[in-house]
Amino acid sequence: MAANPKYVYDFAEGSREMRDLLGGKGANLAEMSRVLGGERVPAGFTVTTEACVAYMDAGGEKPQGLDAQVDEALARLEGQAGRRLGEPNDPLLVSVRSGARVSMPGMLDTILNLGLNDRSIEGLIERTGDERFARDSHRRLVQMFGNVVRGIPGERYEDAIAEAKSERGVELDTDLDADDLRRLTERFREIYRESTGEEFPDDPRAQLDAAIRAVFESWNGRRAVEYRRLNGIPERWGTAVNVQQMVFGNRGADSGSGVAFTRDEITGAPEPSGDFLLNAQGEDVVSGVRNTQGLDEMADLLPEAHRELIDALRKLEKH
Repeated sequence: MAANPKYVYDFAEGSREMRDLLGGKGANLAEMSRVLGGERVPAGFTVTTEACVAYMDAGGEKPQGLDAQVDEALARLEGQAGRRLGEPNDPLLVSVRSGARVSMPGMLDTILNLGLNDRSIEGLIERTGDERFARDSHRRLVQMFGNVVRGIPGERYEDAIAEAKSERGVELDTDLDADDLRRLTERFREIYRESTGEEFPDDPRAQLDAAIRAVFESWNGRRAVEYRRLNGIPERWGTAVNVQQMVFGNRGADSGSGVAFTRDEITGAPEPSGDFLLNAQGEDVVSGVRNTQGLDEMADLLPEAHRELIDALRKLEKH
């Protein structure tokens, strides 16, 4: 009996030459891991485009052997991280991102903080000593999962956030405290229940499974199909799924999240450029909720982190 195809690759196993199989994001994460080393690129694994095609061919059934391969890759990631997905005392959390071989509008947005539930959040609070950060991470998971995986309109969540800020008399999301965020997460769970008729999934492996399925399904979403038609992109390409250990930009004023380029994004000159937000995560940077800051400002605010970033960007540009 033939063995199942290899559907899952650790970042350490890939390279930029494997774009067709690992998608653009997966191939480049693998390449960056090779160039910069594991301490600069959080570890993870990629579910291949071939797994997506097999899923579609089977009418929405996961190909044989995929679950076992994901479990094995997850176990390796847990071994590297020294913590387990959803573990009550000290949880591993992951992000899930889609990544076709070419950049495509209409594909699944990012899901962050996957693995959090009512038990593991207590471990995150204990480990970090920062309840607000943990509550903020949890509400982001419930919000992103509902919107991205189950298609609940983002406005429903944004309206709930606006209501919470109005009740507290504050202007920014970052002004909401831990109790506000705990109540907001409960409201988000109500929205999920009202919209789907189901409870929000608390089992971390079930969260991961649903996220992987959602990435596969997004390949045949309306916008993705139309973009493929207009640009002559074959349906048989499929999309990959990237699962990566979380790092956190919402740990306070000495952490952040941003977008960086190895070249000037306007002129193309070989000088790094980009922007960032302090105490931010994920879509905060591109959503327009707060004004971003340029990398030159980062040099003043976080000089050591800025030096490390510029060093990494120059290495990548040279490569």
